[in-house]
Amino acid sequence: MTADGLRQSREAELDRQSRLKNRIACCSVAGCLAGGGDAVRAALAEEVKAQGASAEIEVCGTGCMGLCSRGPLVRSSAGEITYAEVKPGDAAAVVRSDLDSLNGRILRQSDPFFAGQRRLILANSGKVDPEKIAGYIAQGGYQSLLRATSEMTPEEIVAEVKKSKLRGRGGAGYPAGLKWELVARHPSATKYVICNADEGDPGAFMNRSVLEGDPHRVLEGMAIAGRAVGAQQGYIYARGESPLAIERIRTAIDQAQREGLLGGRVFDSDFHFRIDLRIGAGAYVCGEETALIASIEGKRGQPVLRPPYPPESGLWGHPTLINNVETFANIPQIIENGGDWFAGIGAPASPGTKIFAVAGRIRNSGLVEVPIGTSLRTILFEIGGGVPEGYEFKAAQTGGPAGGCIPAQYLDVPMDYDSLTGIGTMMGSGGLIVMDTSSCMVDVARFFMEFCMDESCGKCIPCRAGTVQMNEILGRMTSGEGKEADFAMLEALSGLLVEASLCGLGRAAPNPVLSTLRHFRSEYDAHVRERRCPAGSCRMGASA
Repeated sequence: MTADGLRQSREAELDRQSRLKNRIACCSVAGCLAGGGDAVRAALAEEVKAQGASAEIEVCGTGCMGLCSRGPLVRSSAGEITYAEVKPGDAAAVVRSDLDSLNGRILRQSDPFFAGQRRLILANSGKVDPEKIAGYIAQGGYQSLLRATSEMTPEEIVAEVKKSKLRGRGGAGYPAGLKWELVARHPSATKYVICNADEGDPGAFMNRSVLEGDPHRVLEGMAIAGRAVGAQQGYIYARGESPLAIERIRTAIDQAQREGLLGGRVFDSDFHFRIDLRIGAGAYVCGEETALIASIEGKRGQPVLRPPYPPESGLWGHPTLINNVETFANIPQIIENGGDWFAGIGAPASPGTKIFAVAGRIRNSGLVEVPIGTSLRTILFEIGGGVPEGYEFKAAQTGGPAGGCIPAQYLDVPMDYDSLTGIGTMMGSGGLIVMDTSSCMVDVARFFMEFCMDESCGKCIPCRAGTVQMNEILGRMTSGEGKEADFAMLEALSGLLVEASLCGLGRAAPNPVLSTLRHFRSEYDAHVRERRCPAGSCRMGASA
């Protein structure tokens, strides 16, 4: 595709959409589909056909609209209205915009859930059909890649990413521009770009939703990265438990290749970049970059000791840039609007927005995108609607099994990398699990430790054996068999895992235990010394 071809494609699709009387977009990602979204979309299409309105009303799929607890969601361009909990029987009312019939299920952009967000990465959700490249192009898609290949040098691209202060959204928060620069400066003629889409944290579905709802944004970000660092081959590593994301990625890659946006001589330039998909078997440890690389190479997914780090020696021994889905999804807008623009959003040391998958004991569960530095209170109570009636907020788990629990006294903490580290937890990839007063914090720690135990690759003894021992201790505590000596043993084992484990899984596995011991020690004391569960929800409480 040429620059003129991209412009003509955009104009043609915008013209087509402008001639429509209404565009009814149905959420077509995993959450709403599980609630019957396919049947709703089919009923809407049938109703439009029955009314003889196919030429003026379009029914299409789109990405996650955020409010998963009220799905299936349908958005009508007529009046910019979103309908919640739509059933096939509502099709006629939606097509007719019969607001009286749908009273109580009408959502507007002024509602707190939507108004409290700043959707940059999720900007196309509700607008773009993820299975059609034309919709992405109509929203300005691939314009940043055009600029990167025709107006900017690789050095200028890297400089813009550095200027943006973008930090990797995979959990560690390492400055993306510095990582890009390391790969770009390496003299090797062969380099690789890898998108880590192996999202395995319990309750996390941010990356999956982006790939299901706006896959071309990620492909464009990867291609720009390839241009910047001098790579000609990219890989997306996704887990097999995300079949819809995999299907959408495959479709998007095929479409981009057909349009000449991937492959050889992108935009008639000297830039060649191909993207292939690799599917993992769902091992949590393959979220660690060296284990991921081993899996792509056809080896067992286990981490290796670093250094050397992937920017120096990664896939098949060549310099490799690895970022996660959300990191690459930020790149097109950085190139479009400039690094200074991006650096002005969010917290000074952690610019941009962050997507959180809010789940658990919360009224409005789903995807929330806010500027980094937004307080936990704002996310959970103003946007999330608070905990269900009859209960009080107790804690929020951030960072998945590698993170920690945030108690109520820290509700006003800014959700940024440094502030969360300061209270004993971490941003992680964006999972945010809410617990109320019915949750037993000892059992929460046991759940995450059991997860880490099951997902340990077994390569190093501290993680392989230590997680088993910690899980057994926590199991005894929640069964009424805990001992006073267990406290010292938990702390000793935690120190061992943190200091001696080979990779981040083992080093971070004690975090939920340490954070709950720090903030909820009284609950541990009640389990061990009084043989009771204050929340009445763990195995001890169930048997009492």
